[in-house]
Amino acid sequence: MAFATLTMPAVHASGPPIAIPPTISLAHHAVLALDLGTTTGWALRSQDGGITSGTMTFKPTRFEGGGMRFLRFRGWLAELAALSGGVARIVFEEVRAHAGTDASHIYGGFLATLTAWCEQESIPYEGVPVGTIKAFATGKGNANKAAMIAAIEARGFRPADDNEADAIALLLWATMPTGGRA
Repeated sequence: MAFATLTMPAVHASGPPIAIPPTISLAHHAVLALDLGTTTGWALRSQDGGITSGTMTFKPTRFEGGGMRFLRFRGWLAELAALSGGVARIVFEEVRAHAGTDASHIYGGFLATLTAWCEQESIPYEGVPVGTIKAFATGKGNANKAAMIAAIEARGFRPADDNEADAIALLLWATMPTGGRA
């Protein structure tokens, strides 16, 4: 939120001065991992250390414009943050190459929406290269989708698809002391 830099003359001021809102509480320790796309994989480590994960589809319906997927994504982020009691950090899969132009444009829209929302909410965010996530989960930086799912299942999770498996792997990388982040 932007704050006014010009002061109002005392004759026009009413009431006490506007206080600066408090900073985000460091008590929020939830970490959200996202595999961005039309079908977004997500995994959340809550403040108590439990992990919840799933997928969310943002495919526009027949009568929606192309921007509706991003508006729904933004609303979903806000809802997820509220339901989790606050998000301290977001990590996302950073894709550098896409199979096609449409996929590239859609990923860019999700990335722009995510980073703008994080900036607005003062939530730190970090992109992690695909190869880093795959190497962490499988030991091989170019592992296929089946290998990623198998690696996550071997850790006791039951992902619905490769999007959820990628998000769980990313969350583990970002939060486990033996992973990429403490």
